Amino acid sequence: MEGWQRAFVLHARPYSETRLLQDFFTEHQGQVRVLAKGARSRRSALKGALQPFTPLLARWGGRGEIKTLRSAEPVSLGLPLTGLMLYSGLYINELLSRVLAHETDYSTLFYDYLQCLQWLAGATGSPEPALRRFELALLTHLGYGVNFLHCAGSGEPVDDAMTYRYREEKGFIASVLLDRYSFSGREFPDVDTLRAAKRFTRMALKPYLGGKPLKSRELFRQFLDRRPAGAGDAAARDAGPPGPAGEAGEQ
Repeated sequence: MEGWQRAFVLHARPYSETRLLQDFFTEHQGQVRVLAKGARSRRSALKGALQPFTPLLARWGGRGEIKTLRSAEPVSLGLPLTGLMLYSGLYINELLSRVLAHETDYSTLFYDYLQCLQWLAGATGSPEPALRRFELALLTHLGYGVNFLHCAGSGEPVDDAMTYRYREEKGFIASVLLDRYSFSGREFPDVDTLRAAKRFTRMALKPYLGGKPLKSRELFRQFLDRRPAGAGDAAARDAGPPGPAGEAGEQ
């Protein structure tokens, strides 16, 4: 790919003393792994540009799995994410790097991602609405759009008086069982009210993430541990990035 594309850095790690291996989320090719030669050298012009949450115009080349970065320029200053919003941004970056196929077009998801970052950068309260909207959009782009209005077993409309059990990659099915996979019709996952959306997205993303813990969750816990103890800690923990897939029942 020799043309310019809009891109964001999802993840980076040293490859040698002067080279950097990076995963980009690009506008037309989805996740692309690039080798940035000289990016770690002291005088590199790329050092300040190749940062998470900085909108880039980039071009690269090569035929293998790892492309060679030809050039990258920041389109604007990085989006100002700090504190809780920063860790929420790191969470969605890790989510994308874990679930997206390489060199696959996710053009619409690219705009969902940009919008999510803009919401986080401008948020004055909880990041929850932005995170839930993005997770549901991601599930749709992965080919798993969720029907919240009808029972996946019978096709009947959801009844407020009924209980529904979530089944991975199938949907909500009427059930008399009451466990961590159960939802009442009246509390059905709704991204606007956030009644059960966090619990649901953890369950739905589990098949894509596997059992490997999310590093962003551990970083978030360390961030909270460094904060002075206060009344807002419980709310902050609840608002933080979802935990590993195995924590689907955690509230």
